[in-house]
Amino acid sequence: MPDPPSDPERLESRHLIALNCDLDLSREAVCLLGAGAEPWWRDEARATKAEARRLGVRRGELAIARSTLGWAAELAERERERARRCDATIVTRLDASYPAIFRELALPPPVLYVRGSWPRRPCLSIVGARHATAYGREVAELFAAYLAGCGLAVVSGFARGIDTAAHRAAARAAEGVTVAVMGCGLDVDYPRGRRGLRDEICRRGALVSEFPCGAEPLPRNFPIRNRLIAALGHGTLVVEATARSGSLITARLALELGRDVYAVPGRIWDDKSIGPNSLIRDGAFLVQHPREILESLPLAVRDRLPAAGEPAAPPAPALPPEQQGVLDRLPPGEPLGVDELARAAGLPVDRLSCLLLELELAGRVRRHPGPAYSRGSRG
Repeated sequence: MPDPPSDPERLESRHLIALNCDLDLSREAVCLLGAGAEPWWRDEARATKAEARRLGVRRGELAIARSTLGWAAELAERERERARRCDATIVTRLDASYPAIFRELALPPPVLYVRGSWPRRPCLSIVGARHATAYGREVAELFAAYLAGCGLAVVSGFARGIDTAAHRAAARAAEGVTVAVMGCGLDVDYPRGRRGLRDEICRRGALVSEFPCGAEPLPRNFPIRNRLIAALGHGTLVVEATARSGSLITARLALELGRDVYAVPGRIWDDKSIGPNSLIRDGAFLVQHPREILESLPLAVRDRLPAAGEPAAPPAPALPPEQQGVLDRLPPGEPLGVDELARAAGLPVDRLSCLLLELELAGRVRRHPGPAYSRGSRG
């Protein structure tokens, strides 16, 4: 049975949800038609080529959208039930809880899925390479933990590498908050093996997606979700990125929205340094300590932070001399192979392995394939 709007001049939440979960519509068409700028859904209207051109969509998509609205109540209820099963809430652009910051976008998402609690504090976005180096992950952890400890909510894209490091460090900071913007449905296990981190983020912030339940993590989805990451942050920090990295898309979108872009410099011969070094060359803020980001934020933003001053990190406990000697031979951010480390420390490999295990359990070193070791988050 057709389900037209009760007010013929405006769409309602059920219509937005129905449009959003129709996978036969492009994301651009969903956002344009969901904006409801013109009453394209009226029965007497025809899906003409001229009308479609005026709306900015294809004629076939306009016809599909009109058909979808005819079953909006049924489709929306089915989608709400799927969201409930994964503990998510559906928010549409018609709801008071819809983030005002997304209304600034050229294509604001008409529907959001939120699992957890939306942050009520200023945000800072941290993005970077999926295949991050030990140095990159260490830097992301340092910046995320510090900024979260200062009261900023850390936003990232829940990808492997820099994103995961930023989420984990922010969630584990005292009173830390983090938001993960997904490139798939919230009920899709992607990346695999991150259920524990998902739950931790929801306890300390939120998982957010504009994609309907069941939407797979298609490559085209990630540039789309990047605009939400850019919009949420008062600035965007790029830690590591190749020349073709999606992180550079996020940085460009942040600039278009009038946000500041920060970049951590890298070695000129490293492939993953090309992105941040290029951003710095083009005018991004070069940052070497998270304090520099905090100090660059407008005073009005800093006044809204729930924590005052810099976070005081508890001093790491003193180590036995033998363990401290091993730690001293690990340069920050640089993994060292066991054989090389054994030579540097003047220890047999079997004794070194025991010391490294003790240091790893204490969070002072991190193990890498090889095996190799680098300083840990408490190193």
